[in-house]
Amino acid sequence: MLTVLDSINDDILLLPAEQLYSRLSGPTLIHLQGRRKQPVFISVLLHGNEHTGWEAVRKLLLDYTERKLPRSLSVFIGNVQAARYGKRFLDGQADFNRIWQGNGDTPEYRMMQQIQDEMKCRDVFISIDIHNNTGKNPHYACVNKTENDFLQLGILFSRTMVYFIRPLGVQSMAFADLCPAVTVECGLSGDISGIDHACEFVNACLHLDQFPHRQLGNRDIDLYHTVATVKIPGEYRFGFDHQDYDLWLDSEIEYFNFRELPMGTTIGKIAGSKEIPLSVTNEQGTDVSQDYFSIIDSRLVTSKPIIPAMITLDTEVIRKDCLCYLMEHYPLPQ
Repeated sequence: MLTVLDSINDDILLLPAEQLYSRLSGPTLIHLQGRRKQPVFISVLLHGNEHTGWEAVRKLLLDYTERKLPRSLSVFIGNVQAARYGKRFLDGQADFNRIWQGNGDTPEYRMMQQIQDEMKCRDVFISIDIHNNTGKNPHYACVNKTENDFLQLGILFSRTMVYFIRPLGVQSMAFADLCPAVTVECGLSGDISGIDHACEFVNACLHLDQFPHRQLGNRDIDLYHTVATVKIPGEYRFGFDHQDYDLWLDSEIEYFNFRELPMGTTIGKIAGSKEIPLSVTNEQGTDVSQDYFSIIDSRLVTSKPIIPAMITLDTEVIRKDCLCYLMEHYPLPQ
């Protein structure tokens, strides 16, 4: 299932994400030699509708066409078939960013384990997973450990950082057992500022020799901790226009991302149900919907102050993944 290459042709670097399928038969791992042996590992297109990672990588590599990379680089190009159609993943496919851990006996699970084993043998230096949001969010970094090297890596991208341990099976969490690992969220797919930001970040990592020893604290980082995941169960009809839904969501809610919302903030309106049409689970997998939301006069409102992230208006993404995550500020030792 996995193709492994030791070089990349310039003509592949000229292809946008939606055309990679014409040259790559499927998921592809490419190893490129640099002056320092320990490689930076990058994963792109784990979700086929998130093109910034590939755009940043090809921009970087085209710039190094006549120069040797300062450090070896391994690039995993993920779901090229979904990228062809601009989809997160195709019907019948696994989500490529939920299968990096666990005991699944499928070709996709085995492929992700093969990649980890190979990068462990190569003594991987750092890992970067490049993603986009489908809603309006700032550029931010995500880490799964709060050790100093992880924070130092994250702050190279943004002082806005999210610490999370759910959902399971993501690339950064699997690689966190091998090296400092980070997921970078680069705004909307295709936005030039996100491409430039990701390219500059990867280039900085290629030039990195070691991480600073100075301990980072909350004066250096705006660190959040993901405490709950908000989903809309399949039995509820929902949308953002004024049709006959069980849950009609405010079309402006994506502007709530990374803002602290007071108790009583209206998220949407409901019709004909006394039950909260959301499933909110904490890090232990416990349903905590009643802790965060309530219904008042057919309005879905917050029951306590919350800080949402990754709210999107894309109904397909909401169905396949979630409506958003809920966060709180995370204190670090001073």
